[in-house]
Amino acid sequence: MHPFRRLSAILLLAIVSTGLFADQVRIVDVKVRCQSDCTFAVTLEHADEGWEHYANQWDVVTLEGELIESRVLFHPHVDEQPFTRSLSGVAIAKGVKQVKVRAKDLKHGYSSQEFLVDLPGR
Repeated sequence: MHPFRRLSAILLLAIVSTGLFADQVRIVDVKVRCQSDCTFAVTLEHADEGWEHYANQWDVVTLEGELIESRVLFHPHVDEQPFTRSLSGVAIAKGVKQVKVRAKDLKHGYSSQEFLVDLPGR
């Protein structure tokens, strides 16, 4: 590899890992249990600053991006990071084996990160 390309790759990795997406919500973990409906426990991390800038929602969506269900977060979690919130009674069509979880904050909207989730027992 040419030294300039190697340096470019290293710099790009450094930029990405040190905060290019720092203001976005990060999905740390997703746990799901399914029987007739599903229950999701989603762990988020975000630099909540108060009422004007905090992680305010996460969604369960199809692989095509169609909204299945949302969990709205009504207050900031400034001193509780990362934090986990659950949503039960999520109805997912028979035969669906995977969904995505996405999250957003008040200031930046949806994060570029999406979390792919396998649905157990499907």
